[in-house]
Amino acid sequence: MTWTAPEATRTGGSYVAGEREMLTGYLGWFRSTLLQKCAGLTGEQLAERTVEPSNLSLLGLVRHMAKVERTWFRQRFAGQSMEPMYDLRNGKDADFEELDPARAAEDYARLVEECRLADEIVAGVSFDETFTHDGEVYSLRMVHIHMIGEYARHIGHADLVRERLDGVTGA
Repeated sequence: MTWTAPEATRTGGSYVAGEREMLTGYLGWFRSTLLQKCAGLTGEQLAERTVEPSNLSLLGLVRHMAKVERTWFRQRFAGQSMEPMYDLRNGKDADFEELDPARAAEDYARLVEECRLADEIVAGVSFDETFTHDGEVYSLRMVHIHMIGEYARHIGHADLVRERLDGVTGA
């Protein structure tokens, strides 16, 4: 049986909330929007590169965002030590290049789990908490802003890939 990405419910964000609710709300909105862009597609469709000559695919974007979630929240902010998600010997684009449609469900589940773990790590932690990476000090606030920007950029990519794949467009 061929796996198909499930429907995703977009979470909402408030236009007038306080800082924490607003930043976590919009991060959740962007996360769910990426999942929504994948909804109804098979692993083969998710792996298809439709915007030549780019190596972008929806599956590559899912894999990339799982890596980014893990890197910023678990490794950098929480200081957890773990093996890289993808083989570093295969270059910085391994998340976009090493696609296996048969593992799409696993890659999708990995992103969902990384988001859950990230939310668990930051629950109740002040946005003023800091960590140092490559000699620079970062706050949890900055991580949320960075992640919102990262998702926003890649949602634009996902829009193009999806439209070229099957004509589906939308916010």
